[in-house]
Amino acid sequence: MIRFLPLLLLMAAIFYLSHSPGENLPPLFSGADKLCHLAAYGALAGSVIFALRPRYQGRSSGRLALTGVIFCLLHGISDEIHQMFIPGRTPSLADIGADTLGAALISGAWLLTQGRQPGRNPMASDN
Repeated sequence: MIRFLPLLLLMAAIFYLSHSPGENLPPLFSGADKLCHLAAYGALAGSVIFALRPRYQGRSSGRLALTGVIFCLLHGISDEIHQMFIPGRTPSLADIGADTLGAALISGAWLLTQGRQPGRNPMASDN
C-alpha cells in the first residue's frame, strides 16, 4: 500500500495546482506550461508504474507501461474538465497532449530499461 503514496501525492499536487485561479499562477515563458505538464505527468506515469508493478507480476511490461499512459491521459482529461470551473483557467487539448506525451516518454523509457536487464524481454511476462 505504501507504493501508492507517491501516486497519491502527485495527484494531490496536480489537483492543488489546477485549483489555483489563473491570476495566482506565476508568469511563464511561452511553452513553459507545456514543459511543466510534460514533467508532472511523466512523474505521474512513473508513480503509476511504481505503484502497480507488484500487481503486474506475470504480465507483460508493455501492458504496465500502457496502463501508466492511459491512466495519465484520463487524469489529464479530468484535470482539464476541473479547470473549466476555476476562475481564470481554461481547458486545453494541448495540455492533454503534453500530459500524454510526458507519460508516454517516461513509460517508454521504463519499458526500454526492462529489456536491458539480463534475461528480460520487455514484451514478455515479468517472472
